Amino acid sequence: MASPSKAGAALAALREDLVGDVFAPQDPGYDEARTVFNAMIDRRPAVIAQCVDESDVVRSVRFARDLDLPIAVRGGGHSVAGMALGDGALVVDLRHMRTVTVDPAAEAVRIAGGATMSDLDRACQPHALATTGGRASTTGVGGFVLGGGTGWLDRCFGLAVDNLLGVEVVTAEGRRVHAGADDNPDLFWALHGGGGNFGIATALTLKLHELPEFSIALLLYLPEFGPEATRTYRDVITAGPDEAGGAVLYLCGPPEEFVPPHLVGSLLCGVLLTYAGSESDLRKVAEPLLALSHEAEVVGAMPYADVQCMIDDPPGMRNYWSAEYLTGAPDDYVDVYCARGESLPVPTGTLHALFPQGGAIAAGPHEYPVPYRDAPWGVHPFGLWEDPADDGRCVQWVRDVRADAQPWSTGAVYLNFIGDEGADRVVAGVGAENARRLADVKRSYDPDNVFRFNHNIRPA
Repeated sequence: MASPSKAGAALAALREDLVGDVFAPQDPGYDEARTVFNAMIDRRPAVIAQCVDESDVVRSVRFARDLDLPIAVRGGGHSVAGMALGDGALVVDLRHMRTVTVDPAAEAVRIAGGATMSDLDRACQPHALATTGGRASTTGVGGFVLGGGTGWLDRCFGLAVDNLLGVEVVTAEGRRVHAGADDNPDLFWALHGGGGNFGIATALTLKLHELPEFSIALLLYLPEFGPEATRTYRDVITAGPDEAGGAVLYLCGPPEEFVPPHLVGSLLCGVLLTYAGSESDLRKVAEPLLALSHEAEVVGAMPYADVQCMIDDPPGMRNYWSAEYLTGAPDDYVDVYCARGESLPVPTGTLHALFPQGGAIAAGPHEYPVPYRDAPWGVHPFGLWEDPADDGRCVQWVRDVRADAQPWSTGAVYLNFIGDEGADRVVAGVGAENARRLADVKRSYDPDNVFRFNHNIRPA
């Protein structure tokens, strides 16, 4: 650790050199700058550097290395484990770097490292183009993509990493490098699921796809009809086209216009059927679900960027999530899933999601470190609540969902869906053979494990 005098001089120089703002613990605005969306996270970085361009990022990394500080990277700040922050670390905060540039002719988009999913989706919408994004508009694009990237369009367009064309990276040495199919291919491979272990992604380029229309059917059922609705949704997806996606969701009735007032705050089983196409085609696919007795429905065409905001989790709530990927969703698992849905913590914002894969996910390239690709279904318990007194029951409920799924689990997991669940789960998130190769890449680009506030892969 550097001496106080050296640290003070270095901090003064950083404040002078950085175009963006710099916050240390004694500064006004520090507490606001270190707040992330998960209210369970309370960490105190040594310095927060709010960068406005790649040069600011380079200066910040060199500052951290001079003082032997580890580095955390903040894009959307949406990691459930609070990986955007580290006690005693330098935080490279990219939130001012949000430019999105669409090239309609090339069907590609360049996204700055701090952009959110909403920034991406809103920029692409006027061109009737889209790419696979997360299921919440507030998610940061960088962390989402580098972690693999699953969302409403993945059955149709593949995982986010399947659409990754290039990444601009600032390394642990403060070097700027480009990673692409022909440039630093080992690093490019590692960025397809290896997360923020290898450097700071200051810009990403993604392939776009034509999406002239997007439609949804959101149906709410009383819990006693949950098993029938879940089996029907499963069968609809299994028989349907890759354009169909969505999820089954046990939830508390939200205070929305389409929810009957007497069901607000009550346990419900919801089915969200998404469709990359017209309302008329959606209705044909959704017919078996619409035929079941349900309490509320929203059916129609809706801009994809608007759908992306539908289940945004508000900031300032307490969050604990996990996931298991499944060998299938047979009737016996549906019964277990629905029984656990009946015990969902009420009234909270918690969601119990069962979602399909298949389609372009399963057909995508298998050389990347995304071992959950072949699982046909996944279950995602998403604990969300406000009162710290509910911590125990909500965390336990999420763990119970995982335990329930073990007989059907593939053992693989999508790391963006989980918090800090130990080194074995990191290996489960990238695959054992891939973990060894990733450790070699880590040794080449970050031998000192400077970027350790992530699902960490230690250098070989």
